[in-house]
Formats: sequence, C-alpha cells, structure tokens
Amino acid sequence: MIKRSTLESVYRTYMPDVYRYLRSLCGDDAAAEDLVQETFYRAYLHLENYKDEKVKPWLFRVAYNAFVDMKRKESRSIASSDAWFHRLPDDDRKGPESMLLRQESHDRLTEWILKLPEMQKQALILADLHQFSYREGAEIMGITLSHFKILLFRARQQLRKTREREEQDERRF
Repeated sequence: MIKRSTLESVYRTYMPDVYRYLRSLCGDDAAAEDLVQETFYRAYLHLENYKDEKVKPWLFRVAYNAFVDMKRKESRSIASSDAWFHRLPDDDRKGPESMLLRQESHDRLTEWILKLPEMQKQALILADLHQFSYREGAEIMGITLSHFKILLFRARQQLRKTREREEQDERRF
C-alpha cells in the first residue's frame, strides 16, 4: 500500500513518464498537463485501495482512464500536434544534415502513428515507447493479453506496410 507521504516521491519519479504517455495519446501539451493533474488527483483519492507492488503500471492505468473519460466528454478529434516527437536529444557529434534527416524520420513516423486506429496506437505507445510488458499494457488498457498482442501486431504490421509503400514510391521517382 502506498502511503500518502510517498505520493510526492511517486509524483517526482513518474510524472515525466505519465506526461509523455498522455501527451502521445492526446497530442496536446495543455490537455496532457491537465490529464497529469487529474491522474495524480485520482491516485491520491484511491491510495487506500491500491495494494499492488508496481506503481508505474497502476499510474498508467489511472492516466489511461482519465484520458478515456476526457475523450468521452469531448467530441472525437484527431491529435493535431506532434511536438513531443520533435524533441530530439542534442548531439554535437552529428552535423545539421544528420539532424535534419532524423527530424524528417521522426516526423514521418509520427504521422504514421497518428493515423493508426486509436486502440492500435495506444498499444504501440505503451509497448514500444514506454517499454511496458504485454501484460502490463493489457492491464493499463483494460483488455485481454491476447487482444493487446493482436493490436500491437496489427499496428506494427500497418507501420511496416506504410514504410514499404513509401519506399516503393521513392524508388519510382
């Protein structure tokens, strides 16, 4: 059981990860910040009921539920900003051309990910960007392990097909 006194340390430890997760789901800095606050508010309210040993998957589940609640309240919209994916680490060893190519690759990948169906996108983000195990990802999304694996497989397959299509198009020109 998490004690209320440790909520501050849990916040300091996991807030950046929760923020990046929510930012990648909703595509908006302001909405992600609001959802982070909602996530930790809900975590504070339900600390007595929490008995699991792994805090991060539990927080991501709370964050996911806050995100789903937000989506239910507003009309369906497509993520319009992808600034999170533009944050590249500074690397003085590489020249501007290399950085430009990396930025273009990130932009293209972000575009492809944002076009995935919502459930596939969430499975991909949890497994590949946040390195959750399949079981943890399934628990966060509230689905079965086999359904999570199917969503992840289809998302990766779709990204592979999109990349292959673009490579073929580039070869033509």
